[in-house]
Amino acid sequence: MNIADHFTQIARIHQQKVAIKYPRRAGNKYNYDTITFGKLESLANKYANGLSKIGFRRGSKTLLFVRPSLRFPALVFALFKLGVVPVLIDPGMGRKNLLAAIEEVAPEGLIAEPEVHFLSLLFGKSFKSVKFRIMTKGPKIGNCFPLAQLENCDENFVSEQLEPDEMAAILFTSGGTGRPKGVVYTHKIYTEQTRLLQELFNLSDNEIDLPCFPLFSLFTLCMGMTSCVADMDPSRPAKADPGNLLKNITDNKVTFMAGSPAIWERLGDYCEENRLTLPTVKYLVMFGAPVRNELHKKFSRILPNGTTYTPYGATECLPVSNISGKMVLEQTAVLTEQGQGTCVGVPVPGVDVSIIDTSDDIIENIKNTHLLGSYQIGEIIVKGDIVTANYYQSPMGTAFAKIADDKSFWHRIGDLGYIDDQKRVWFCGRKTHRVETPLGLLCSVNCEAIFNIHPGVRRSALVGFGERGKQSAAIVIERNELGKKYVRKILEKELLDMAKNNSLTAQIKSVHFCDHFPVDVRHNIKIDRLKLADYVLRRKI
Repeated sequence: MNIADHFTQIARIHQQKVAIKYPRRAGNKYNYDTITFGKLESLANKYANGLSKIGFRRGSKTLLFVRPSLRFPALVFALFKLGVVPVLIDPGMGRKNLLAAIEEVAPEGLIAEPEVHFLSLLFGKSFKSVKFRIMTKGPKIGNCFPLAQLENCDENFVSEQLEPDEMAAILFTSGGTGRPKGVVYTHKIYTEQTRLLQELFNLSDNEIDLPCFPLFSLFTLCMGMTSCVADMDPSRPAKADPGNLLKNITDNKVTFMAGSPAIWERLGDYCEENRLTLPTVKYLVMFGAPVRNELHKKFSRILPNGTTYTPYGATECLPVSNISGKMVLEQTAVLTEQGQGTCVGVPVPGVDVSIIDTSDDIIENIKNTHLLGSYQIGEIIVKGDIVTANYYQSPMGTAFAKIADDKSFWHRIGDLGYIDDQKRVWFCGRKTHRVETPLGLLCSVNCEAIFNIHPGVRRSALVGFGERGKQSAAIVIERNELGKKYVRKILEKELLDMAKNNSLTAQIKSVHFCDHFPVDVRHNIKIDRLKLADYVLRRKI
């Protein structure tokens, strides 16, 4: 198989249909450059032929640092057609982690914007393995070819036929709870993910997509959906301009949107402030962090003909489960506010979810751990065709994350949670963010829900100090505008009274304040509680 073949089939069916729309600002409005499915397939074939002539070969690895554009999907599909492995690394992970990841992968190819090529010369050690270079703009410089030159190549190309478990891509984790790791995707996993996502949302080729997480467009294009590039910097979702997004949505009659909750918080506030609705949108998919009930409520008013969705998973396994905002508000929101965790729905077909005793050690075989029953909080593990088998060049990382089970394996997703009697999965926080006091376990999501209902709290974060099992627990508060008007001592007393009156939080004896929580680089919304605990200790805020 080759995952590019799926797009080829779609392109044959929808030759003249617009595949991608790219916004260009023209005063207070946008004009949109477009490319059809037929032209996109032709462009991918030209790129594949050109890359092949330059020396790109099946099984080789190529760094891809290209901004969202009409050409980005064509490049990805061209690499897939050749059997070349695209390596996708989040540039926001920090220079040290970024260079270490590149050195670890040792890519043979680099397809990138001009500034990345310049940086590759400055940090030559990390890029020493690169033999073949393509630059998105500019003339040919030495052995660096301009992408435009490839567009003169033959538009006919027959894709390499690959083994289902052959490496298709390497996607790096953001490193939010440790060193970034390269997740190995296969052609089988990508194909299964596309099928599952299409079934999960009942998507047809009539939908119009606004992927605010650019890689999501690779799925929707393979479903025959028109994909509209959002006018935003995808590496800074929390900085997205909601007015620009609103124009993109209304101009293109968008029906399907996906991205970080940080984006939708800004858009939701903007719509409410201006008394606007989004009548064309049927599906608003939010992923990357737990979504607060308030955001579901807000969009229940903004989307008269649609609802929100929060699929659960990780770079190593997506999707694991899914739940709609409608179901959250009708069935689980009140339980979340009581500190019972965030419901992420029932597992999707073909994916098994179990809960095991929490451990920070390697578990070689499923027989070496204990499976927990309903409502027992432990470590979430998953198994299925969408679950990746290993990390690239990281046998130790793989050993910690995978558990053998006969001829199959489980992935340790790194989260704590439980399964209820309706087989729904509940998320209680990251395993690394748990606090273990002499009196027992405290989970971040459960405890924080108690404080988040205070009208002066924008969000809160549970932190622990000391050795696990002997930790002391504290809560850190990020205030909203109302909270900033409180006398600090009064707000602190009210929060401590709330803690004392709830069995979940009775162990929390101190409150701290922070103006801006540190968050992950990819979705700009996951709270880095370990960094926050260190900050509290250093600053004694």
